[in-house]
Amino acid sequence: MSEKLPIADGPEVRAQARSLVRRYRRPLAAVLALHALAAVAGLAGPRLLGQLVEDVERGTSTATVDRIVVLLAAFVLAQTLLTWFARRQSFVLSERIFARLREDFMRRVLALPLSTVERAGTGDLVSRTTADVDSLARTVRFAIPETLIAAVTSVLTVGAAILVSPIAAIPCIVGLPAIVFGTRWYLRYAPAGYLWERAAYATMAGTVGETVDGGRTIDALGLAGERIRRIDADLTDAYAAESRTLYLRTVWFPTVEIAYVLPVAAALVWGGWLVSTGRASIGEVTAVALYVQQLADPVDRLISWLDEIQVGATSFARLVGVSKVPDDRKATGEEPAGERLQAHDVRYAYREGHDVLHGLDLDLEPGERVAVVGPSGAGKSTLGRLLAGIHPARTGRVDVGGVRLVDLSLETLRREVALVTQEQHVFVGTLADNLRLARVGSTDDELRAALEAVDALPWVEVLPEGLDTVVGAGGFPLTPPRQQQVALARLVLADPHTLVLDEATSLLDPRAARHLERSLASVLDGRTVVAIAHRLQTAHDADRVAVVEDGKLAELGTHDELVGQDGSYAALWESWHGGR
Repeated sequence: MSEKLPIADGPEVRAQARSLVRRYRRPLAAVLALHALAAVAGLAGPRLLGQLVEDVERGTSTATVDRIVVLLAAFVLAQTLLTWFARRQSFVLSERIFARLREDFMRRVLALPLSTVERAGTGDLVSRTTADVDSLARTVRFAIPETLIAAVTSVLTVGAAILVSPIAAIPCIVGLPAIVFGTRWYLRYAPAGYLWERAAYATMAGTVGETVDGGRTIDALGLAGERIRRIDADLTDAYAAESRTLYLRTVWFPTVEIAYVLPVAAALVWGGWLVSTGRASIGEVTAVALYVQQLADPVDRLISWLDEIQVGATSFARLVGVSKVPDDRKATGEEPAGERLQAHDVRYAYREGHDVLHGLDLDLEPGERVAVVGPSGAGKSTLGRLLAGIHPARTGRVDVGGVRLVDLSLETLRREVALVTQEQHVFVGTLADNLRLARVGSTDDELRAALEAVDALPWVEVLPEGLDTVVGAGGFPLTPPRQQQVALARLVLADPHTLVLDEATSLLDPRAARHLERSLASVLDGRTVVAIAHRLQTAHDADRVAVVEDGKLAELGTHDELVGQDGSYAALWESWHGGR
């Protein structure tokens, strides 16, 4: 089962939010000031209408009415312009904040230890980089600006009502108890509900992705029924999570809707009594009633967007949680004193208490080629990742030049040891850009030399724009074998002294793979090469062969020595050679 990435707790989320506010406090203050001015302009209307009612009651002139109408039009125009400008500034600031959040998140993701990513699986990480980022984008772009607008407008509206007549403004608080108690009840349960919902989405995305990727295997092994049951279980969990959050909303929304409708009725009844007893004028009551009516809209928006903020806060906690993943290495600044790669008593477990490597020792001479062979599941690829510094050993150590690989910075590590597997990725961009990922600043001639070393230059030269051809998603499609050749060309450019090849030519047909391996031989001359091989011809050509069985080094020697011992390797060689 995959191990979920951590989720930030409430205090950490609030600390991150406060940090953002401090970072953008000046533009945020400017935006709030603009919204306050827009709200103040909007508050003039009820006050002027109340004054008009009083003037009409006492008797007034056409000029007075015209003056009030002109003032109303001026304030409406001012409110419209201020609101437009304030919203524009809000959206600009929101985009800046979201861009910063997205960049911070991508830096955290790219800094994740590969071992953590492999344990967590793709479902949770993909869910965070898609659904959670989208949810946070909506919150930052719309929910937070709208909430700030509604909050400022609500406070100023209540303040304006109190200034008109404190006693007539009492109905403003009639709905407050229902809002306070209803919202506190909602906020008590909503965070856990939305975390459950997001986790259920992540699990379901992982299950569906695994099912799609392994469709042929599932069909071949007759596992369709099992996968359907697994997806049904995930859907059931997601349905339960959705039902929970829906229940919270169906209770909370009607409660707060009643809470901001009641004050309007109360203002009319209370205001009528005040006028009848002479405690307030009809103009004051009219203005307050209009303020109370006007208050319903910002409160409604405040409540509506608060639910969206809960969703966004949950996504924010999941995105911030990525930063809580501990580093699996800490650079000490030591530099290797040589190129000798050694593994001593290494043990490794993907799950606690279940080691897949059991005290394995391997000493590589600089410049030698070692083939690692053995049955599937024996731990070959895990050993390769430890030798490349991808995984830290649970116990024991893997050194290069007397320094543990996990004590090297990633930049130094990649200069020392590089890993190429059968799983490769081509990024969106030109083919030249993809190759220069291995060594920035490489000339076109150096790129062509690297491509020629891996037999890729012939097909690159016939691409529509050669090295400048755009590849990756939406670009010129590269077949899996060609993607693998691009990865190997990157390896040639990176020029590390030790290479770990984990079935790096497995996607090529046997003849092409054999030809490529011969071409690479001259390029790799003088470098230490660890080749995790499923084709035993690679082992035949190696200086030494390491046979891994059940996480242990069962045999180690030259091809001829191991065949002569008539042990595990001899049986593998006979089976492979005899079956050709």
